[in-house]
Amino acid sequence: MKKLNQQEKRMVVIGAVLIVAIPVFTYGTTGMGRWSKSRSDLAAARQKLAGLETDETRQAGLIALVPVFEDPQPEEKQKFLFRDKLHEQLKKAGINTEPLQFVPGKKTTVAGVAYKALRIKCRGKCKFEQMLDFLANLKENPYLIGVEELRIQCDAKEPAEKRKDKEVQIDLVVSTFVRDAPERPAGANLSKNADQNSR
Repeated sequence: MKKLNQQEKRMVVIGAVLIVAIPVFTYGTTGMGRWSKSRSDLAAARQKLAGLETDETRQAGLIALVPVFEDPQPEEKQKFLFRDKLHEQLKKAGINTEPLQFVPGKKTTVAGVAYKALRIKCRGKCKFEQMLDFLANLKENPYLIGVEELRIQCDAKEPAEKRKDKEVQIDLVVSTFVRDAPERPAGANLSKNADQNSR
């Protein structure tokens, strides 16, 4: 191969630069256009977000609407936590109740974890407004799942105007979930007993 002179070397360099520059300018301008469009979209979105004012009292009010919920505990622990919190809420509302009664519930399995619904039955007397206050604040109980039954009894013989300040009889059933103790296979108990007997 013969050696290239100065002019031919310059032509090869210019050709190589053009071979690289043509695709860079062709595809690079497309990428630059997309990049500048996304930057302008981002700036518009930031400006829109900056225009929104956050009212702290409104935000606190929205947070208060979200109910609090605790994970279910084993039955022996959960039933007392739930009963104590429910009793506290009843007293706070001024509702006089008979002793709370536990009602057994059904077992369910969710995602491989066994849960059991535990119900508490409550009977008492109060004014209608007190019951409404109690029901409005019931969502603050972190163990509550729902109100299963609510029965209100009043003296229907009296006119509505006279019943306004009279007490009503309420029957209420509320429920919570309790975590069921994991069941051991039947063979596990036998092997445990065999180990204890061999000692």
